[in-house]
Amino acid sequence: MKKVTLNNRRDYTVAHRHPWVFSGAVHSVEGNPAPGDTVCVESAGGERLGWGSWSPASQIRVRMLSFEPEREPDAEFVDGLVGASVARRAAFWVDGATNAFRLVNAESDGLPGVVADYYAGVVVVQLATAGAEHWKDTIVSALRKYVPNCSCVYNRSDVDSRAREGLEPVTGLLAGEEPPELVEIREGNVAYLVDVRKGHKTGFYLDQRPARAAVAAYAPSADVLNCFSYTGGFGLAACAGGAASVTHVDASTDALALARRNTDLLHLCGTKCEFTEADVFKQLRLYRDQGRTFDLVVLDPPKFADTKASLMRAARGYKDINLLAMKLLRPGGVLATFSCSGAVTPDLFDKICAEAAFDAKRDFQILERTRQGPDHPVALTFPEGLYLKGLILRRV
Repeated sequence: MKKVTLNNRRDYTVAHRHPWVFSGAVHSVEGNPAPGDTVCVESAGGERLGWGSWSPASQIRVRMLSFEPEREPDAEFVDGLVGASVARRAAFWVDGATNAFRLVNAESDGLPGVVADYYAGVVVVQLATAGAEHWKDTIVSALRKYVPNCSCVYNRSDVDSRAREGLEPVTGLLAGEEPPELVEIREGNVAYLVDVRKGHKTGFYLDQRPARAAVAAYAPSADVLNCFSYTGGFGLAACAGGAASVTHVDASTDALALARRNTDLLHLCGTKCEFTEADVFKQLRLYRDQGRTFDLVVLDPPKFADTKASLMRAARGYKDINLLAMKLLRPGGVLATFSCSGAVTPDLFDKICAEAAFDAKRDFQILERTRQGPDHPVALTFPEGLYLKGLILRRV
């Protein structure tokens, strides 16, 4: 049996069902496990705490798969984890409000490093850890078995975190037929075209579904500025909500081209749409200098902080864009601002926005706080699973 014994006083978190074992907590390793192999995890006193996947290249040496001391995970066990995770999303198929949502949310669904998203029959997976890669065939087979109307499983394991696991990026078809060039999904009365092969994350920001609905509620008759617009998600939701105009700003030519195509799918009812290819930081300064103002500004930037080491730089970036956006708001206007950086806690994000408001010499009220949607749950013992946080603020 391959076994990892933890250092004294470093076994507390695993005993309380946190899924990560860091390198500094490891006292000894027996059995010469290969990357992705299942290892038994024991306390310093010899108590068996559970089973996890070994990752010698990562600072997180073990990711727990099971806290059942007597049940060593095998293919049947992993198959069951996938099936249970898919079953927890049954309400999405019954409700029918959307045909795109997350099926497996990594550690919070008991499958560390495994993400699976559903796009109108196309399942896209990301396998970010050595353990996830080890169980790839079992995971794919289970998804094909448990997901209704699954036409294919496509691999988007091209995330940067694989390098920290000693893994190469990889993409391509894993099972079924090749997905279409663009997959059309629905979210309420809005349709979006998704590029599952090359789009951000697995193709679309499914985690922002609740926030898009919240933004739409503030959009009637508003002039909207949608920053870091990507393929138009928030802007199209604002259009559907009755916005007078929407200005999309993004640095990507391809993303804006798809935003235009997405706009064509929607009956705009008179909404004027503008698409601006530019660096958002520079464009916000240009609008400030031009004296241009808006009723609703959306800031949904990419991740600014991957680790705690980059946190201060990220905080400066978040403060900068929020300060600029706040100065563009008309009295009574609404700012919807978000951070998907896991290292930025909700409390820190509140403080960053408060400091930006102070420097902007503006007063704001918090109308709503947003989080990732319920298909992206957070395990109670894994607070790191909460990465997405948002504030909807009103200028007073």
